[in-house]
Amino acid sequence: MPKNMIDAAGALTAHDQAKVLSEALPYMQRYDKQTVVVKYGGHAMGDASLAEGFAKDIVLLKQSGVNPVVVHGGGPQIGALLERLNIKSEFAEGLRVTDRETVDVVEMVLAGSINKRIVCEINRQGGRAVGISGKDGRLMIACKHERRVTDPVSNVEKVIDLGYVGEPELVNPHIVNELTKSDLIPVVAPVGANWAGETLNINADTFAGALATALQAKRLLLLTDVEGVLDKEGALIPQLTTAEARRLIADGTIAGGMIPKIESCLGVVESGVEAVVILDGRVPHAVLLELFTDHGVGTLIERPDESEG
Repeated sequence: MPKNMIDAAGALTAHDQAKVLSEALPYMQRYDKQTVVVKYGGHAMGDASLAEGFAKDIVLLKQSGVNPVVVHGGGPQIGALLERLNIKSEFAEGLRVTDRETVDVVEMVLAGSINKRIVCEINRQGGRAVGISGKDGRLMIACKHERRVTDPVSNVEKVIDLGYVGEPELVNPHIVNELTKSDLIPVVAPVGANWAGETLNINADTFAGALATALQAKRLLLLTDVEGVLDKEGALIPQLTTAEARRLIADGTIAGGMIPKIESCLGVVESGVEAVVILDGRVPHAVLLELFTDHGVGTLIERPDESEG
């Protein structure tokens, strides 16, 4: 930031505060009355100062005419409580194997303590947040998630039983639409139920993507603990089309655990959401930087401009 914008105490002068606000106007107009789904988790959730800044960002979005919808994770907190309760937790193919005892803990943590902590922080910053889960208003009907893997030795495909782990089958966004039409801010725990009413644990990124698609959101922001998508030299790639992202997967630039995240993003964009941003949640006020300035802090993935042929 230019030194002439900062006074002797290290704060912005009143004149330059007004200048910063006026420069944000075009971005505020772009997102006016638009829905933005924000998946919140990782380090940003565990750090008190980042959590406070995140809550301020969400309140400012709502006050600026944007309709923010927060979907949160909570993997580390679930793991910590399971350990305290001496409940053994296993993972298969990167997903928590969730038996009936474990799913009760998952729901207690996600729809209970974590959800209400986020709600309280947003309310403390002047917002009016309401905590719900995918079970409220039948927001998220899920089916049991099946993970198929091929044994590298025998080349035989097998199905891994993940227990009470779900994937979205039907999204009914009515309850979220009713909340966002008012001055309320939905904070959604990624817990759903199947048609029989059994609780299912849903990956937060997957849940947020399905909800953003159903809401036809302007943006889906995925707050993570990485900068974004990096090139082969380790530099951040600020923007990708869906076609470019697929090329980077094919040539190995996008690899490992980033592949399923990017593939999920591609599905969301191709389902009608204008763009998905993989955002560095460790950066203070990352949400505002991404939406209200031209200095993004992650990788934006969008459909190619059809006019470009």
